[in-house]
Amino acid sequence: MMNKTFTKKPGCDLNETSLIKMYQHSFRKYWDYVAMTDYNGGSIKYGELAESIAKLHIVLAKYGIKSEDKVALCGKNCLAWGVSYFAILTYGAVAVPILNDFKPVNIHSIVNHSEAKLLFVGDIVWEGLDPEEMKAIDGVVLMNDFSLPFSRSEKLSKAYNSLEADFKAKYPNGFKPEDVIYKEEKDTNEMAVLNYTSGTTSDPKGVMIPYRAFLLNMKFACTNIPLQPEHTVVSILPMAHMFGLSFQLMFELLLGSSVCYLGRIPSPKILFDAFAKEKPKVVITVPLIIEKVIKQKIFPVVNTPMMKIALNTPIIKGIVGRKIKEKILAAFGGEMAVLIIGGAALNVEVEKTLRKIKFPYTVGYGATECAPLISYSNWEDYKQGSCGAYLPGTEVDIFSSDKTREVGEILVRGPHVMLGYYKNPNATRETIDPEGWYHTGDLGLIDKDGVITIKGRSKNMILGSSGQNIYPEEIEDFLTNMPYVDEVVVVNRKHKLVALVYPLQESIQADGLSQADLVAKMEENRIALNAAMPTYSQVAEIELREEPFEKTPKKSIRRFLYS
Repeated sequence: MMNKTFTKKPGCDLNETSLIKMYQHSFRKYWDYVAMTDYNGGSIKYGELAESIAKLHIVLAKYGIKSEDKVALCGKNCLAWGVSYFAILTYGAVAVPILNDFKPVNIHSIVNHSEAKLLFVGDIVWEGLDPEEMKAIDGVVLMNDFSLPFSRSEKLSKAYNSLEADFKAKYPNGFKPEDVIYKEEKDTNEMAVLNYTSGTTSDPKGVMIPYRAFLLNMKFACTNIPLQPEHTVVSILPMAHMFGLSFQLMFELLLGSSVCYLGRIPSPKILFDAFAKEKPKVVITVPLIIEKVIKQKIFPVVNTPMMKIALNTPIIKGIVGRKIKEKILAAFGGEMAVLIIGGAALNVEVEKTLRKIKFPYTVGYGATECAPLISYSNWEDYKQGSCGAYLPGTEVDIFSSDKTREVGEILVRGPHVMLGYYKNPNATRETIDPEGWYHTGDLGLIDKDGVITIKGRSKNMILGSSGQNIYPEEIEDFLTNMPYVDEVVVVNRKHKLVALVYPLQESIQADGLSQADLVAKMEENRIALNAAMPTYSQVAEIELREEPFEKTPKKSIRRFLYS
């Protein structure tokens, strides 16, 4: 298998062996550049970010946070979220990002499971939380103004009360670039982030990401993604999601670029208004965004009989293609150099259209367990239908019990692979084998150039419209325990979750329910289900089945028949 090497001038120091020191260098170098903005709101420069971090470091140190201690953060995407995260990371503590869409009971569970000592939280999330359900934390920091609304620790309270005096005593001449001094991590194999991929109360799954995983991802991104100082990236994905964390926050701030937070659900209007204002050079997104643009604005034009003829006529297809390309680029602000798509496969027809007009796009592949990149190619080298070549310095293999087939499970090994699942050795052993191979659960093939093509996903994960991971099994397990439900399969139809339900016949007969009664009961189930699920896991419809689902010899439902 072939590993490609870095081909472009790096935007960061590839010789630096400390992730934390990389940010020290960047904050000093880009002191007067804008680091983060809230869309139609405030902004913060790199120097101001470093000063805010320095103040939080004083609190963390005086309170007694150690490098192995966990600090959780949960809130909407915003400037303050970025400040909180970098304060935790550069201090050397372990950050525990939590999706703010989780229900309070799920947030309580993750905070407890992670053994976090502090919780940085947004005001809206804080309103629904109960500190008595999080006995291990000593305090809560409100990200909106970095106040301390709750504390169990006198030491923490004193640290907050004396912060301004302590800061002035430490920096009597003001805070300057040379004052940005971060202690590097002792070992790049240590955990930097604990990222939860599940919000269930029974079995939270925390992925332990080491510094080495971020180092590989950051250096690769800085070298291969054409972002430069003062360029802006619009933050679309949730920061508590590994894709959003690494590629819409962390790598930008190594390059002197800035991140613009939308701070709300990215509806098409809000999103494209932001693109028009910010004019990003690079757009990093999930397939749904580009698919909406193509299907709503381009397909109605290119699918007319006259346009189909034009696009297949050698003399004029180039002119027509350029006009279509300009229209798509305009929707993204007019100055975009590349569209980077990740998180799920791109619709085949959409990709054909992009390819036909020579649009600058590429599709990558990754997993939370790899922080997240596994494969990526620059758009000039990208092969249609693939998800790029696997990263330099890593290994990818294909395992199939049938040696005559090229398609098999994708296995990954390298410095970007996680340490394992926190307090879950059984899940770790099931996922990382004794030779260090991470078993992705995804099916695919790899060519002689190391280019990966995904053929199917055995994990069943559904990608939400804003990049959240939706695990249908969680919804199915909940719904199966509700009245008159026997078997359930949750599917994604036109970006809406539909629960296919085979009802419990015995209960229906015993209670003498009519079809209308059963439909009403299922609607009650749906409402109760959604009340317990995050907003991105809401079921839009329950569809009743007359026959049981087909099953394997092991009595597992053949899910692929119903997707």
